[in-house]
Amino acid sequence: MNTIPYKVLITASGVGSGLGELTTYTNKTLIRLGNKPAISYIIESYPQNTEFVITLGHFAKFVKDFLPLAYPHHNFTFVEVDPYEGTGSSLGYSMLKASKYLQQPFIYHASDTIVYERIPKPIYDWIAGYKGQGSSNYTSFNILNNRIQKILEKGILDPDFLHIGLVGINSYEQFWKVLKSLYKTNEHKSGLSDFHVINKLIEKGIHFEIQKFSRWHDVGNIEAIQKARTEIQDNFHILDKEKESIFIFNKSVIKFFYDTKMIEYRIKRAEVLKGLVPKIKSVKDNYYAYNFVEGSLLADVANISNFDHFLEWSEKNLWKPVTEVDNKKFGEICHDFYYNKTKQRSTEFLTTRSLKDTENVINGIRIPSLQEILEKVDFDELSVSQQTNFHGDFILDNIIKTKEKYILLDWRQNFGGLLKAGDRYYDLAKLNHNLTINHDIIKKNLFKIEIDGKIVTCDLYRKHHLVDCQEVLFNFLKKKGYNTKKVKILTSLIWLSSSPLHHHPYDAFLFYFGKYNLWRTLNEKSTT
Repeated sequence: MNTIPYKVLITASGVGSGLGELTTYTNKTLIRLGNKPAISYIIESYPQNTEFVITLGHFAKFVKDFLPLAYPHHNFTFVEVDPYEGTGSSLGYSMLKASKYLQQPFIYHASDTIVYERIPKPIYDWIAGYKGQGSSNYTSFNILNNRIQKILEKGILDPDFLHIGLVGINSYEQFWKVLKSLYKTNEHKSGLSDFHVINKLIEKGIHFEIQKFSRWHDVGNIEAIQKARTEIQDNFHILDKEKESIFIFNKSVIKFFYDTKMIEYRIKRAEVLKGLVPKIKSVKDNYYAYNFVEGSLLADVANISNFDHFLEWSEKNLWKPVTEVDNKKFGEICHDFYYNKTKQRSTEFLTTRSLKDTENVINGIRIPSLQEILEKVDFDELSVSQQTNFHGDFILDNIIKTKEKYILLDWRQNFGGLLKAGDRYYDLAKLNHNLTINHDIIKKNLFKIEIDGKIVTCDLYRKHHLVDCQEVLFNFLKKKGYNTKKVKILTSLIWLSSSPLHHHPYDAFLFYFGKYNLWRTLNEKSTT
């Protein structure tokens, strides 16, 4: 039972147009900041027994499924809003739809507002203010004797405070009466907002006091969310993806996929990898959750002394022989995975970037078009391999070193459609890729790509301990009788295939770096 004499209203119904492509596949409140989605910072600003009333529209189900999964002991009331965009939609309309659940003092907390200081109870009427620049983008207000005189439209010169979308409403009966009256005068007005109601209440003699906040993040537009991400640090060593997210809490990890089939297959593969990956403890359509694994990320602790032990562990525990299909069919799957995927992805990169597949001079070496290079790759030979268990994204950033063993994270859902069998050479190539290019290099832009016509220069910084580990990997390959050249070729194909999936200029770096290394590897003598 809610023993707090107020509720908190969060309006999460809008599309979040200011966030552009970030909300193409999810709700604006689920955009990750640091280790968690934006809405988590709001939820965790209040006591656990607070009752939240949340309006929903755009990808409503994702929010409705996530919050009980992440906060099973919290109290949420969800209100679906229709329309939530276009004619007839507005902040005021969304608030009005939730009014029957808010017939008591309440706090309105905008879904794109993150604050760090204590939020006062609505035992009187108050408005949160931030003293800073930005009145061209935000409504604002001036104060007299600590009271708000009027909330001003955007663009006011040098106001006292910015209105940050956090309001305590004690006079709730008057608030709802005024909002209902304003809405009825023009039901199609898209700009109806909280400040229209507050200004009317001020005119009627109701006083709103200022609550000053010295730290505030607005996460409602691209520029603001980028700024917030520089200040809210995360523990991730992975790149963001459009259709999936990962969130870390104190005791659990929650993984989101836009495609529910991905969840289904990941769960099946978790059974195949039982004992090697965390046990999934709960599932909800587009999400699964597992317990947080205590240990060290192998990307941080791998060195020349322990890396060979890790490879031996992988050989013994992960790459075990299996048979899911006959060898002929497996060869066909590998061929499709390596040849067709590379062709499709590299064509996508060139087409979407309006580039032609031409000869280049890369780092001073004359290199043919990619089509000519791929014709020199013996994909039939490349596709001959033994079926084994696999990870699929076998990189140091996906491996936790515990006291007793290793735990594999973010396993892939299939290999060319297969759930049990894959090519361990692909795992080895992914590992080789990660020892060359890791998350920190990309995050800190420690790579170089310069393009002048057909002249290309590409280079990158590398951590010394990862260079050492790569030497350990190649020694391991030689000792175990693996084809090192095959691993190098597959590594280059991974770079080429990944190029259209990433931001600029990293996308161009991957393409030309992959092309450069593939040509060099093909001209090496075979190594086994």
